[in-house]
Amino acid sequence: LQGIFVLGLPYALLHSGYSGLFLIVLAAALCCYTGKILIACLYEENEDGQLIRVRDTYEDVANACCKKLSPKLGGIVVNVTQVMELIMTCILYLVVSGNLLSHSFPYVPVTEKTWSVIAFVTLLPCVFIKTLKIVSKLSQLCSFVHFVIIFVVMTYCLTQIHQWSWAKFSLSLEFEDFLVSIGVIIFSYTSQIFLPTLEGNMKNPEEFRCMLNWTHCFACVLKTTFALTAFLTWGEETKEVITDNLPSFLQILVNLCLLTKALLSYPLPFFAATEIVCACISRSNYSNYSSPLFALCVRCSFLLLTLLMAIFIPHFALLMGLTGSVTGAAMTFLLPSLFHLKLKWKKLSFFEKSADISVFILGFLCSLAGTVFSIKGLLKVFG
Repeated sequence: LQGIFVLGLPYALLHSGYSGLFLIVLAAALCCYTGKILIACLYEENEDGQLIRVRDTYEDVANACCKKLSPKLGGIVVNVTQVMELIMTCILYLVVSGNLLSHSFPYVPVTEKTWSVIAFVTLLPCVFIKTLKIVSKLSQLCSFVHFVIIFVVMTYCLTQIHQWSWAKFSLSLEFEDFLVSIGVIIFSYTSQIFLPTLEGNMKNPEEFRCMLNWTHCFACVLKTTFALTAFLTWGEETKEVITDNLPSFLQILVNLCLLTKALLSYPLPFFAATEIVCACISRSNYSNYSSPLFALCVRCSFLLLTLLMAIFIPHFALLMGLTGSVTGAAMTFLLPSLFHLKLKWKKLSFFEKSADISVFILGFLCSLAGTVFSIKGLLKVFG
């Protein structure tokens, strides 16, 4: 919930003004709600009225909802969406790595795309990652670097408090830019694909709802504080990646920390995406597809795909907005509310049904509009 993509939130405020602050809070509340109803879909009541966990994954929930149409249709849709989101996340890490390197060493005659290729070379060992043990250690380092970055940026912003002015917030909105901002904000909260596994591995699963409330509350406070202080510091000069606004003596230090964080963050979504694909193929009747050599080929293919996409779409905010609007909205709003209505319809109150339907409609409209205008923004950039 506090990943590298919080760096795009001040830029989102630039295009959404006061409504952006409201959206950050609203997105936290809605994501927390859909996380709870998604986990509720994992459980069914037994004859004694006790809740029993009968499903383990997002895929299991989808298959249960679509079993009358096709036993595996729902799982296929969810897996495709999950892989898209994870791969887009990997692409964003490469894009932001190239951006950070180009701004850290502006006097080196190398393009941003070339820097992305250089960053990509350091990620080649990812094809040999076979378990989460290595990924977990990298993630621990990643978390430490993240807090260092946030502390440095926030400290600098607070030293500029004498320049802050609420007049920097715009009351008028550019509708297209506003919709792209919605995608950026949504994407910064997406975590639903990890929740079933997380809840299943908790020592006390009954505390899941409480945990979700507190984590989303803290995430909302931290995101709002960070985005607000950064935007009040730079106003209309706020850039897509907020660290680009820092003075040169801090920029190189923070950018190198961010680069480290981005590279350390890459293995988790990459590993998750390749594991989903390999698991789906190995469940087929073709035993040759379960060989270690095939898994290595899948990982190499995905690694190369992320590089090619990062080179051809090197626009951080627009790409993040598109990802949030397409896969983020689907996995976070559309599918949880739809699955909850399908599996629990007879047991839901009128208020719960209304809430689910409202979330679905809101998610659909945001996804549709954000997708259209993110693509339009990308097309405009490419002329």
